[in-house]
Amino acid sequence: MFMQKNWYVLYTKPQSEKKVAALLAKRKIENFIPYVNVEMPRFKKSKLVLKPLFKSYVFAYSTEQEIQSLRLTEGVISVLYWLGKPAIIAEAEVEAIREFTSDYQNIDLEKLPVNSIFMEKSFYKSAYTIEGNLVAIRNKTIKINLPSLGYAMIANLKEESVFGLDKSMSRNYSFAQS
Repeated sequence: MFMQKNWYVLYTKPQSEKKVAALLAKRKIENFIPYVNVEMPRFKKSKLVLKPLFKSYVFAYSTEQEIQSLRLTEGVISVLYWLGKPAIIAEAEVEAIREFTSDYQNIDLEKLPVNSIFMEKSFYKSAYTIEGNLVAIRNKTIKINLPSLGYAMIANLKEESVFGLDKSMSRNYSFAQS
C-alpha cells in the first residue's frame, strides 16, 4: 500500500530548529527550515545573522503514520494541528517559501486567518498582480500569502530586484515613488 507523504510543521523548543532538523536528516526524513538574514546592531557596525523565518518551526516531509515518531524527536514539542488533525502544508506553499527566502531579504511575517481565501482587489496604478499566492507588488514591497500556515511573507525590495537581476523581464515595470 502506497503511503502519501505531505509537509507537516513541527513545533520545537525555542532555538532548537537546527538540532531537530539534524536529527530528522539523520533518520533520512526530508525537512526544511526557511532562513532569513537579520541585521543585528554591533558596536559601530551592523552584522547580518541567519535566523529562522518561522521561530520554532521545522517543516517535515513524511507520512501521517510517521507523525507519532516525529513528535518523539528530541526538541520537538508537538505537531501543528488544524481542526483536530495534523495540519498539511501545501507543496506549493513550501516551494513558495523556498523561492521567496532564496530570492529576497528583509522578509517580515504578517498574521492572517488560517486557510482563508484572501484576495486584494483594489490597487494603485503602480501595482502589479499575478494569479496564485503572490498578492501584490506595491511601493517596493512584495507579498505572498501562505493560507495553510496563516501567514503572509512580505519583502521590502529595491526596484531592480523585483524580478531578480538574473531573470529577464518580459515588460518594463516601474514603481511609483512613495
